[in-house]
Amino acid sequence: MICAVQTGKNVEIAWIGMPGKNLSLAAAFGFPDAAALLFSYTRGMSWAMRRRLIIFGIIAVVLAATLTIFYFTNYHVGPSCFDNKQNQSEEGIDCGGTCTYLCSASEQQPSVRFVRPVSPVPGRTDVIAYIDNPNANAAAKGLSFTIELYSPTNTVIAKKQGSVDLPPASTVPIFAPDFFSGSETAARAFITFDTPQHLWYRYRETRILPQVADIQITQSGGMPRVTATALNPSTQKLSNIYFVATVFDAAGNAIAASRTVAPTIPAQGTAPLVFTWPTAFSFPVARVEVVPVLPLPAQAGLPTP
Repeated sequence: MICAVQTGKNVEIAWIGMPGKNLSLAAAFGFPDAAALLFSYTRGMSWAMRRRLIIFGIIAVVLAATLTIFYFTNYHVGPSCFDNKQNQSEEGIDCGGTCTYLCSASEQQPSVRFVRPVSPVPGRTDVIAYIDNPNANAAAKGLSFTIELYSPTNTVIAKKQGSVDLPPASTVPIFAPDFFSGSETAARAFITFDTPQHLWYRYRETRILPQVADIQITQSGGMPRVTATALNPSTQKLSNIYFVATVFDAAGNAIAASRTVAPTIPAQGTAPLVFTWPTAFSFPVARVEVVPVLPLPAQAGLPTP
């Protein structure tokens, strides 16, 4: 029990109820002796005034504690992987350590194997590019890029933007059909990436990709046609999977490209793939590559676009 005890000229708050003990409130709560001054009042104060001060003090303490809890619950933001600060176990600002994003300095940048304009018919130019991700355990989702198409006089005749997902240790084709329409000749193409502050994130999941077999090419009637078979090794059905076919000459240059979609590939089943062109190729064909293009799944720990 707490009560007020007058000792000499002062009034002290005492704690009563423990056998053989009569402690001051300051001592009861572990304050040093000097803190007892907070509970000692001069004889000039009436008991009613002292009681009001005690009540007001208790109310103030409770209110301060409530406001503190409310602030930390609703407004205080602790360290995170998106606070533009290097904290927690981060190896850089918001990267490495416990963060999903990896620090760019510790990973290799994506590289362009080639980017080439191809013309399936007069007056139309497509663009085909191969992008390599050399990192074994790092992926990039939605990497923005810009492709520029140049004339023989180095004039930009077309420019388009897009985005691409780069799984770990992969080569991803970018096919841009009907990139430019017009009589002007397309001599070369370039691709640049809009690399964000943090590009790569950890990706260690095992991806089961469709495989491609039985690639065949025919050029009867001056209309080339590539057929292949897509195989699904997983136990789940695959839907709306894009495939890009690239035709190469003997020098390894891409001379044509096309894209098709497999609406459904049954679990552990197959689906036919067909690619066609309206006119004959301008160079003899040395090989054809058919590559599936699958978007990366949403990744926990990354900001929502």
